[in-house]
Amino acid sequence: MQVLHQLVEEAKAIAQNTQHVSAEAQAARQLQICNACRYCESFCAVFPAMTRRLSFAESDVHYMANLCHNCGACLHACQYAPPHDFGVNIPQVMAQVRLKTYEQFAWPHFMGKTYSKNGLWLSLCLSLALTVFIKLVVIDTQSTPFANQFYQLMDHSTMVKLFAPVFLFDILALTMGLLGFQGHLSSATTSQSASAFELAEATHNAATLKYLDGGHQEGCNNADDAFTLSRRRMHHLTFYGFLLCFAATSVATLDHYLLGFEAPYGLNTIPKILGVIGGLSLLVGATGLGYLNLTRHKDHGDLRQKPMDLGFIALLILVSSTGLLLWIGGHSQALPILLASHLASVMAMFLTLPYGKFAHGIYRTAALIRFSVEKRLPSTIVLKED
Repeated sequence: MQVLHQLVEEAKAIAQNTQHVSAEAQAARQLQICNACRYCESFCAVFPAMTRRLSFAESDVHYMANLCHNCGACLHACQYAPPHDFGVNIPQVMAQVRLKTYEQFAWPHFMGKTYSKNGLWLSLCLSLALTVFIKLVVIDTQSTPFANQFYQLMDHSTMVKLFAPVFLFDILALTMGLLGFQGHLSSATTSQSASAFELAEATHNAATLKYLDGGHQEGCNNADDAFTLSRRRMHHLTFYGFLLCFAATSVATLDHYLLGFEAPYGLNTIPKILGVIGGLSLLVGATGLGYLNLTRHKDHGDLRQKPMDLGFIALLILVSSTGLLLWIGGHSQALPILLASHLASVMAMFLTLPYGKFAHGIYRTAALIRFSVEKRLPSTIVLKED
């Protein structure tokens, strides 16, 4: 009873001074309460990882925050959720901590500031990209006779010169951020490397979004507290649509350089099939995620991150819709503006990729890999290292 009384008093004090308490400290306090209760132990990976610890250092909190898939199940099951004095809201505080990890491990480090002003960063990148491609594709080709193929408006080598450096920088920035985060996780769990089996298990869990089932295979909690699998399905459509579009571009690149087949490709070719299916899947999935984000319960996440979430979703919708319109109107008089719009939206996505919502998939997969390693270790090892 004395411990419970102390927790209540701490909760009240923190509630009165939230502006002076870091998100990590808030998360550590709430996890201490969860560790005493353990009602949600079977819900997702966060709670088994939590029970292996007696206290929660910053690295532990960062690790568990990125294990959290923000399904909302624990909030609706919690007897200590607001308006209780304990004020336990794991989905919300984990979302706040995740943002801090993105900022902390961004590379170069000064670019971490773009996360908190992601809407502005995205708008600037999109405006810049539109200006450049309207100039190159529309204005500079006005005196050229009407072209019915986009390579007549912008040749392949120019596209490569524009996009390849940005894409390579994205890989570098995301890799450096991932390496920094993985080193941070090692201090939270163990430095033991993942085996092939553990890597495969974590990859499967990430690819199937295992922990978006709410711990009971019925899905996430919606605004009305009802369970739904819609969020998981829309994530799948978005993710695999994105991968299909990337696969289409990769196959087209191989066709161009190895086989000498140049765009535009026919509808019965592999790049076109992958691109059309991927574009449709991405458009439906991103639109669904946008609707779910706008209608979701306000306590399920960090409202301050909505501009970043919705900005990334809007960009995915723009990329997929302009790509499909380019395919449909590729032989019309609208080709220059359609091409400029699509290339600009893709460039804006590349420019913002390491410093927006896309990063959550990278960090979450790293946390899932570490969880696959940790759960096979004796609990005493983690507790001792902690």
